[in-house]
Amino acid sequence: MGTRAALTRAAVMPPTLTRRQWLSAAALGLAGCDARDADEVPPPPTAWVGASHGRGHRLQSTDPLPAPSVLRSAGALVVGAGISGLAAARALVQSGIDDVQLLELEDSAGGNSRGHAMAGLACPLGAHYLPLPVPESHEVAAWLHEIGLLSSRHGRTVADERHLCHSPQERLFIDGAWVDGLLPPAEPGSATARQYRRFAAVVAAVQRRPGGGRAFALPAHRAPWTPAQAALDATPFERWLDARGLDDARLRWYLDYCCRDDYGAGVDTVSAWAGLHYFASRHGFAAPGDEESERDAVFTWPEGNAWLVQKLAAPLAGRLQTGRTVLRVSERRHGVQVLAWDEAASHLEAWSTPLVVLAVPLFVAARVLESPPQALRDGAALLGYAPWLVANLHLAEPLLDRIGAPPSWDNVVYGGRGLGYVDAMHQSLRPHAGPTVLTAYHALPAGERPALLADDPAPWRERVLQELQAAHPDLRRRVRRIDLMRWGHAMAIPRPGVQRHPALLALRRQRGRVRFAHADLAGCSLFEESFTAGCEVVSPPWPAA
Repeated sequence: MGTRAALTRAAVMPPTLTRRQWLSAAALGLAGCDARDADEVPPPPTAWVGASHGRGHRLQSTDPLPAPSVLRSAGALVVGAGISGLAAARALVQSGIDDVQLLELEDSAGGNSRGHAMAGLACPLGAHYLPLPVPESHEVAAWLHEIGLLSSRHGRTVADERHLCHSPQERLFIDGAWVDGLLPPAEPGSATARQYRRFAAVVAAVQRRPGGGRAFALPAHRAPWTPAQAALDATPFERWLDARGLDDARLRWYLDYCCRDDYGAGVDTVSAWAGLHYFASRHGFAAPGDEESERDAVFTWPEGNAWLVQKLAAPLAGRLQTGRTVLRVSERRHGVQVLAWDEAASHLEAWSTPLVVLAVPLFVAARVLESPPQALRDGAALLGYAPWLVANLHLAEPLLDRIGAPPSWDNVVYGGRGLGYVDAMHQSLRPHAGPTVLTAYHALPAGERPALLADDPAPWRERVLQELQAAHPDLRRRVRRIDLMRWGHAMAIPRPGVQRHPALLALRRQRGRVRFAHADLAGCSLFEESFTAGCEVVSPPWPAA
């Protein structure tokens, strides 16, 4: 999901219908019957999968810890095997440190990039794509070259097209039909079209700083921080848009969708800096009718970014200790002690090491570190987190389709509370339609976190199905099973005042026995930020601002 160029009204209301569209329209009459008697369709089996919330809640216990049953040591210890932790372990090994070990709460690595499978079909539990790296993401680019996703040919960087998203890439359901792209269509010369052009001009203006060079980067800390940037970061995106009269309903929906998709919160919550960074750090914003290049290429796989996790984790297989709930990290005179509960053996392990990297969210780091520095306490208090629901729907047969744009990898319903769904089998080369898994995403307000953690999955199943029924009236008759993944604290939200906060900068600079590596340090959860934070634990500390 992400920014895409709009198409003209002709894409919404074709002057003539093709034979395929007439057949789809006729089939839709049958789908309408499915919608009318949906109450007669028994709900599909539904279950929670993925994260072990009981393990995470073990951290909240105030009971005294038992004596350790096992004593172990390591040359360096990484706590957390998400993207940051895996990248940190890789960097430590490459720096020459012997016996690097990772402790991971769950039974598999990956954090919010883990994968799943239904009826033998791979699907994601979280993050599901990676854009081609921008110039500032040089650690990411180097690693993609290393694993073969990028290569150099005749002085040019070339992506392995087998792993790029197949066409058609994305579509939007609006006004009763599917249209190509995600930006809602606008009549030429309409108020909506004029606001699209105004916003495009604003993004183009902020992308370059006055003296030359890029004003926004990814990772974000590689762009200069100016008074103008600080002013954007201090202002809610919604207020910034209001002040410029950018209030068109379709533009606002699209910008809100983009912010919820990348940051887990809408234009009323994120900063103006974050809202503009979404476009200005990568591909800009293309208004309808502007001459444009091909749509932005992204890497994706049926299992989402779990494919990348496997590539990162495979060389570390002998170093990865899963099912370890870290309860306390204590600095000692000659090193660091880490107490971890072995979930399988039900006993406490005590690890000794000269170096620990806390590759976990800051609120977790503040809880497990025995004597957290003030910067960590401040950073943990600063950040708010977006809960997410990820629903995987197993379909035994393809859905009937509305007229308009054909089935795509990314499919979004205009005006919906959710973020649409991706089709796990879109990357398949099979010559015919068949069983697949649709992965639907919902970024939720923080106030819905308690309901998300309730035992009964039925209300969430109904929310997912109702969201998609407008576009697919026959959905209930096609779904065979639904697996729900809940992320209580999926990603840090880049609210006003978060970017370049002194506490986050101090944690990034720390190079003592305990170091920090997580996307939280950037105030937003993006692969490039996570991977870079892990790589930087072995680099010289940042100079003070």
